[in-house]
Amino acid sequence: MKKRLRERIASWIVHWAIHLHRSGRVRRVKERVRDLLENERNPYKKLFDSFIVFLILSSVFILIWEVKHPLPVWLDYYDIYFVSLVFAVEYLLRLWIASDFAGDLVEEYERSVAVGRPFRLAKALLKGVRKKVAYMLTPAAIIDLLAILPAYRPFRVLRIFVLFRFLKLLRYSRSISQFVEVLAAKRFELLTLLGLLVFVTVTGAIALYVLEDIHNPQIHGFFDALYWSLVTITTVGYGDITPVSDMGRVIAIAIILFGIAMISFATSVIVSAFSEKLTELKEDRIVEEINRKEEFLIVCGYGQMTKMFFRHSDAKNYPYIILDKDPERVQEAIHDGYDAIVDDASRYATLSRFNVKGSKVTVLCMTHNDVENIYITLNAKSIDPRIRVIARAGSPAIVRKYERAGADHVLLPNQVAATMMVTAILKPTMYKAIHAIFTAQNVALLDEIRIHEHNALIGKRAGEVDFRGFRLILLGILKSSDGTFLFNPGDDVVIEEGDVLLVMGHRANIEYFRESSCLEEGKCLR
Repeated sequence: MKKRLRERIASWIVHWAIHLHRSGRVRRVKERVRDLLENERNPYKKLFDSFIVFLILSSVFILIWEVKHPLPVWLDYYDIYFVSLVFAVEYLLRLWIASDFAGDLVEEYERSVAVGRPFRLAKALLKGVRKKVAYMLTPAAIIDLLAILPAYRPFRVLRIFVLFRFLKLLRYSRSISQFVEVLAAKRFELLTLLGLLVFVTVTGAIALYVLEDIHNPQIHGFFDALYWSLVTITTVGYGDITPVSDMGRVIAIAIILFGIAMISFATSVIVSAFSEKLTELKEDRIVEEINRKEEFLIVCGYGQMTKMFFRHSDAKNYPYIILDKDPERVQEAIHDGYDAIVDDASRYATLSRFNVKGSKVTVLCMTHNDVENIYITLNAKSIDPRIRVIARAGSPAIVRKYERAGADHVLLPNQVAATMMVTAILKPTMYKAIHAIFTAQNVALLDEIRIHEHNALIGKRAGEVDFRGFRLILLGILKSSDGTFLFNPGDDVVIEEGDVLLVMGHRANIEYFRESSCLEEGKCLR
């Protein structure tokens, strides 16, 4: 009878776990909660963090205020019930997303069925509970739990737990958390110094206690000697306890010198850690700034091609970030006035740092290594196929590989340079004209006019547009419907939304034409 009851309970729990594990609604809610609590890119996370910080600071302020002032009933209820309730809900939500309890149960059940062994409910439950307990024992979870205790403040001693709410700022204050991260990165050095400090402090206390216990009326026990040793080694020196014998003074001199050395060494360790972290913080700030843009460039590699690209006047006004794994080239880029960070763009994790889902991203593969450029292309397209990739290739033989990797455009700078050199030798007049056009000199300028939804040209035929009146030449139209390029289009070609007109003329004429054809000012500039 008991065995059947256990089997029925186990069957019901497994059925419940399978239902939760396969529920799309539960999965979506859990992902939204995790995204709100942990994803820095979530637009609501900053608002949520600010709300929690306000609750923390207000609760600590109430603790300080009520020491000398009576609290209104509503303020006491706000602190005891509302703040504690919010913290309790937050703690339970973090405990919920810490692990997949139902998923672990289902996984253990399916493994038992697959190998043909009896399903042990206790073992499966224990596996899930262990993961939850492992999270509950983390320092952050312990602080979150203790921060709830002030809700039970009929016991006045529990009010001191409000201070744990202040410690919650470690999670929500970025500056404090970064400071803790810096110290954690140097924990080996700092723990070594702490151990040495404890050893010298205890040794000095023992020496003073043994030498001056009889002669010094200020020392009543070993704790007084330990107190004097700690105050002296930290160079605080209150002066309430002082050595009276020569040997005691010698010990004081040794401890003071050792304390100065310890403080200097600890300071150098912390400063070096911050200097290492400072570069990382600056790079993170650059990435955050670029992720706020609706459209930006990721330039991979800082070489001659990249320098020539940024010398162009239009390129300087485009949001960008330069990635290069060579620190020397990154420093050169920063010295030249560009935003650059040290990172390997061929790694999947590197490109994943950028907001490719919410922004229009173009990746320029400008390194001198074709293999590296192909890896960058593959990673970019695997993250999001909508990312536009423009890559430079070393030779025509490898262009096909770039296209298979997903590159939208492949440039052959060596081939272009050779063609221009041949043109300069055989057809110098043509070379001068082409050079003047592409360098945006006063002769003419080639430019694209993208037909946006607010453009007055939508629905018109090419022959109906007075390009000659604007002193422009229409060279071609890239159709948005099928992606074909019509060179020297006929007068009956209809201009549609999304089409790109390729025109040639002076810059002022092109800008005037773009402004005149726009129905709403500022909507069709690009």
